[in-house]
Amino acid sequence: MQDGAHVAAVSAGGLRERLAARAKPSAALLAVPVLLYLAVFFLYPAINLLFFSVLTQDAKGIIGRPFTIAHYAKFFEVELYMRVFWNTLRIALVTSAVAILLGYPVAIVMVRSRPLVTRAITLIVIAPLIVSVVVRSYGWQLILANSRTGLLNWLLLSLGVTEAPLSILYSEMAVVIGSLHVFFPMMVLPLASALGKIDPNLEDSARTLGAPWWKVFWRITLPLSVPGLVAGFTLVFSLTAGSFVTPVILGGTTATMLGNLIEQQIFVVYNWPFGAAIAVVLVFVVFGINTLSMRLLEGRRFRRIAQ
Repeated sequence: MQDGAHVAAVSAGGLRERLAARAKPSAALLAVPVLLYLAVFFLYPAINLLFFSVLTQDAKGIIGRPFTIAHYAKFFEVELYMRVFWNTLRIALVTSAVAILLGYPVAIVMVRSRPLVTRAITLIVIAPLIVSVVVRSYGWQLILANSRTGLLNWLLLSLGVTEAPLSILYSEMAVVIGSLHVFFPMMVLPLASALGKIDPNLEDSARTLGAPWWKVFWRITLPLSVPGLVAGFTLVFSLTAGSFVTPVILGGTTATMLGNLIEQQIFVVYNWPFGAAIAVVLVFVVFGINTLSMRLLEGRRFRRIAQ
C-alpha cells in the first residue's frame, strides 16, 4: 500500500516536471513579440543615434566618415552647452525632489483613507493626464504671466501681498512648476502602490509604544516604501530631463534644456551629428541616474537581509 502511494507520488512529481519543462519554451515564445518590438523601435534607433554621433558633416551638409568624437568634445568644452546641461540636471532633480515631498502626503491619504476618498483623490491625480501637455503648459503660461494680467500676479496684487508683478514665467521655477504638474502622477502612483503593501499594524504598534508620527514615518513608512520611491523618482527624473514642450512654453530662452538644444541642432542648424551626440549624452545621464538609484535600492535591500 505504501509502495503504491510512493510510486504514485513519484509519478505525479515527474509529470509536474515534464509539464514545467514544456511550459518554459512556450513562455519564452510569448516574449518574442515584445523583444522584436523593442529591437525595431528602441534598440535599432539607439544604435543608429550612437552611430550618427561619431560621424562627420562637411560644409555641404553631407554626413559620413571619418569617425570622430569631436562633437562630444565640443559639447563639454563650450560653456553655453554646459550651462544647458546643468540646467537640465537641476530642473530634473528639483522637480523630482518636490514631487517626493508632495507625493508622500497624497499617497498616504490615498492608501489610508476610506474607499470613497481614495477613489476621489485617485481621480484628481490621474485626471490631468487626460489633457494634452501643450494645453496644460499654456494654462500655466496664463497663470504665471509676468504682467499684471497674469492670474497669480493679479491675485497677489489684489490681496496686497506684493506691490509689483512677480517675474516667474520664462524661468527655471516656471519649468519646475509645469513639469511637476505634468509628471506628478508618476510619483504618486508608485508611492501609493508601495505604501499599500505596508502592514498598518506595524505603524500602529510603533504609535502604541510611544513613537511620534515623524519617527514612525522615518523608521517604518519610509524604509518600507523605498521601492515605490525609487520607481517614482526614476520616472519623474527621466521624463523631466527629456521633456521638450514644457521648457519651450514656460522656460523660453532663459531655461533651455537638452531637449530644446537637440531640436535646435537638428531642425534649425541641421547639424545631425552634433544633435545626436547631445541626445546620447542625455540618454547616458538619465541611464546613469536611474542605475545609481536602483543600486541604492539593491544595497538597502542587501543590508536589510544581512541584519
